[in-house]
Amino acid sequence: MSEDILTIKELGVSVEDKEILHGIDLRIGKGETHVIMGPNGAGKSTLAGTLMGNPAFEVTKGTMTFLGEDLGELSVSERAKRGLFLSFQNPVEVPGISLENFIRSAVEQGTGQKIRIWEFRKEVKKMLETLQMDSSYAQRDLNVGFSGGEKKKAEILQMLLLKPSLAILDETDSGLDVDAVRTVSRGVEEFQKDKSASLLIITHNAAILSALHVDAVHVLVKGRIAAEGGQELIDRIAAEGFASFEEEDA
Repeated sequence: MSEDILTIKELGVSVEDKEILHGIDLRIGKGETHVIMGPNGAGKSTLAGTLMGNPAFEVTKGTMTFLGEDLGELSVSERAKRGLFLSFQNPVEVPGISLENFIRSAVEQGTGQKIRIWEFRKEVKKMLETLQMDSSYAQRDLNVGFSGGEKKKAEILQMLLLKPSLAILDETDSGLDVDAVRTVSRGVEEFQKDKSASLLIITHNAAILSALHVDAVHVLVKGRIAAEGGQELIDRIAAEGFASFEEEDA
């Protein structure tokens, strides 16, 4: 059995006094890729935001343990420094700081060490090529003027260069065309080459998963885990959607 990276037990979460998550249990081992699928409004993004420490989400019960530490005791920045990464559905624009400088600053804060600029730029260039992005993007202001697909690719670029212990991809494929989904998937495949790194992919679309190795699938319906399994669940969702899971949870 692999070493646990993340353990969630009986997690309950509320937003403005409305309970969204009802007793979530989840364990992700070192080097594993887990997928959470579910319809809109199921609580998928609530789970992602709670793990990262978004103050809008109030933990009402249960525990979240990351690399042996209680996440509830850590600030957002401390979670990031420990190796927790969240890719946003709608990345924000940050004028005045280039994509390259933003990532370099984040890496230096996480490791506590200065980076050799030329070596870092070589790595940035390599990863940009993997994501089929022109090298000029490195010097552009973070997400400013980027298309939706370019913003998502920039998020994956950050993940590849930051090398987190656990990357949470929250609807990274949302709004992307077929070609962009393939490119993002290629970046995720590159991340999976590090067998010590773990992934939690949150999506309602199986397209991004087609070329990826997945260890476990969890179906989230109405704030609860309605089913758990493997590829057979992805196939069932592709064929039937989420209606049958919602009926079973009723």
